[in-house]
Amino acid sequence: MKSERTLPNGVEVPSHHFINRRQLLNRFGLGLGGVALAEMLGREQALGADAGILGAPHVPPKAKRIIYLFMSGGPSHLDLYDYKPLLNKRHGEKLPDSVRGGQRLTGMSGNQSSIPMVGSPFKFTQHGQAGGWYSELLPHTASVADELCVVKSMFTESINHGPGVTFFQTGSQIAGRPSMGAWLSYGLGAQNENLPSFTVLITKGKGGQPLGAHLWGSGFLPTKHQGVLFRAAKDPVLYLGNPEGISGDSRRMMLDRLKELHLHQLEGTPDAEISSRIDHYEMAYRMQSSIPEATGIEDEPQHVLDLYGEDVKTPGTFAANCLQARRLAERGVRFIQLYHQDWDHHGGLPGNIRKLAKETDQASAGLIKDLKQRGLLDDTLVVWGGEFGRTNYCQGKISENFGRDHHPRCFTAWMAGGGVEAGSIYGETDEFGYNVLKDGVHIHDFHATLLHLLGIDHERLTYKFQGRRYRLTDVHGHVVKGLLA
Repeated sequence: MKSERTLPNGVEVPSHHFINRRQLLNRFGLGLGGVALAEMLGREQALGADAGILGAPHVPPKAKRIIYLFMSGGPSHLDLYDYKPLLNKRHGEKLPDSVRGGQRLTGMSGNQSSIPMVGSPFKFTQHGQAGGWYSELLPHTASVADELCVVKSMFTESINHGPGVTFFQTGSQIAGRPSMGAWLSYGLGAQNENLPSFTVLITKGKGGQPLGAHLWGSGFLPTKHQGVLFRAAKDPVLYLGNPEGISGDSRRMMLDRLKELHLHQLEGTPDAEISSRIDHYEMAYRMQSSIPEATGIEDEPQHVLDLYGEDVKTPGTFAANCLQARRLAERGVRFIQLYHQDWDHHGGLPGNIRKLAKETDQASAGLIKDLKQRGLLDDTLVVWGGEFGRTNYCQGKISENFGRDHHPRCFTAWMAGGGVEAGSIYGETDEFGYNVLKDGVHIHDFHATLLHLLGIDHERLTYKFQGRRYRLTDVHGHVVKGLLA
C-alpha cells in the first residue's frame, strides 16, 4: 500500500504531512480545546499528583473517610429497625387505600386491590439512650445503639433494583454518572500515595441482583478516580505481580521508558486520559508492596478477630471484608465500599433475612467497636443501608414463607462516627410503616449531608461535561442538620 497521497494537481504528498482531527483542533483556532485541557492538567499537577481538585475543604470536615456497608436488594426495615405493632394487630387485613394513596406498585404484588398486610414475626426490644427499637435479628447492632444515628425516614423514587442501587451510588437512576467514591477522590484526593483512594469489596458467593462496575466507576471524571475492586483471592488486585522472569528493577525500567513515551504523547495531545494512564501504572507499581501489607491479617490479635465473628478468617465473607475495610481506613483510603447482596426477599423472607442478618450483624457492630477502640471512629463515617425498603403487605398469600415487595416510600439507614449525632433517631414513618410521617430524607439530601461531613459544599464540587456542570446531587439536595452532632 502506498504511503503517499496524490492531490488533484498531481502532486504527491507524504502521509506524515497529514494530521488527524484531534491534531487539527489542537493546532488551529489557537488550539483552544488543547489550551483549556492543558490548563486543567497543569492545575491538577500544581496541586500535586494525589491532591484533590478542591485543594482545601469548603467547611471544617468532621470525617476524613467513609466506609459504606451497602445491603443490595432492599432489606426490610419492618423486620429490622422500624417496629410497627399495628401490623401484627391487623395482620391479614387489606391495606387501606388511604394509606397506599394510589402509589404505583410493581407487577410482582399480584392483586393490588386486596393485598393483605403482614406483621413481623420477629420480636423487637428497645436499646440505647434514645430507646430505639431493634429486631431480635440484630443483637450486636443493638449493642452499639448509642453510636448510631438511625434514619427511619429515607425515601426514593426508584422502585426497581437497577435504578435504585445506581441512584444511591451515583446520584442518578441512569448509569454513567461518577460514583460517590469517584467524586470524593476527585474532590479531596488521596491520603496515601501507595493505595487507591477508592476501593470496593464484594461478599463472595452471594446471589441476588447483579452489581455492575458502573456503581464504582468514574463516569466522565478522569478514570484514575474509579474504584479499585479487591478480590477474595491470593492476589486481591489483578496483574500487580511481575511476570515470571521479570525482576522489580526490570519492571521499574520498563515503566520509566513507558512514562517517557506517554509524556511525549501528552505534549502533542493534551488528553486527561494519558495522564490518568501514567497514574494507573505508577499506582500499580506502588501497590505491589502496599497491597499485601494492607490486606494481610496475620498481625491481628485474637481479641480483634473475635469482634467480627467466626467468618473473619474466611476471605470474601462480609466479616473479612469489614476487617479489610478497617485496615484500609487506617492506611488512608478515602472511600471504602462494601457490598452484601441477596436482600431481595419476595418470598421466604423469615428464613432468608435471619440468615443475612447473621452474616452481617456482628461484623457491622464489630467494625464500629474496632474503629472506636483505635480512635478512628471520630473521623470515619460508617454508613449502612440498601436501595429501598420492603412493603408492609404480603407478596402473594400469607404463609410462614411470606415475602415483601419493593418499597421506596420509606426505609431505614444508619450512620456512625464522623460527626453524626450518636445515639439518635431521626425521622418517623406512619403507624403502618408505609409513608414518611416526619423529617423525610431523600437520597440527594443524604448525599449532601455525607459530603458536608467531609468538608464539601455539595453545590460547589462540580465538573463541566458536554457544556453542563454536574455534581453528585444533580440540582437538588440540602444538608440535613438534624443528623449532625
